[in-house]
Amino acid sequence: MPDTGEASRHLPRPNRVTPFGDLESTAARGALMGNRGDLHGQDGTIRRHHLGKAWICCTLTEKNGRRAIFDTKGHYTPLFFHDETVAFAAGHRPCAECRRADFLRFKRYFNRATGLSEEHFVAAGEIDAQLHRQRLDGREKRLHRARLVTLPDGAFFILETRPQTPFLLWRGKAHPWSHEGYGTPAALPEDGDVSVLTPPLIVGVLRAGYQVEPRF
Repeated sequence: MPDTGEASRHLPRPNRVTPFGDLESTAARGALMGNRGDLHGQDGTIRRHHLGKAWICCTLTEKNGRRAIFDTKGHYTPLFFHDETVAFAAGHRPCAECRRADFLRFKRYFNRATGLSEEHFVAAGEIDAQLHRQRLDGREKRLHRARLVTLPDGAFFILETRPQTPFLLWRGKAHPWSHEGYGTPAALPEDGDVSVLTPPLIVGVLRAGYQVEPRF
């Protein structure tokens, strides 16, 4: 269901995902839901960063039409993203159930990016294992260095002068992100290396042709 929950009766839960993969509290609404497993402690509040390697990005409505369940230990913890580019930067892939068509499209471009035939069967668990190695450096976000001119639209990066600001690369501009949306786009810096938030595997999928639609 849309990200309404019980906001009128509770402070925002720390379930909004940043391009760094962090979980934060904000009243801003997400356009997509996600899942990293059961992150609840005994009291039902969020106590973990993730559980397992299957980090997925879902629609706001479950496949069976039921409302997402909050604050319940033993059930996956609903997370929310501003848009798919943020989910990708955090290391989430499309859900194979509620976003089946997008997942199959993602797999097709994954195969293309890794030099396999588009019809080659690749298991979701294999993609998750590869992604997980690129998501984290210990408990911290794993950053990857790349030349700015080599990045495809839809990738997130940070600059040394503004390390706390994630920028979305889109149509020749750098768009600063916040939970409320994207700020005024800026001209791209001169070509050079930048720290990339989006995992290399997903950068490859974007470069191979997977289309995203940022929520401006």
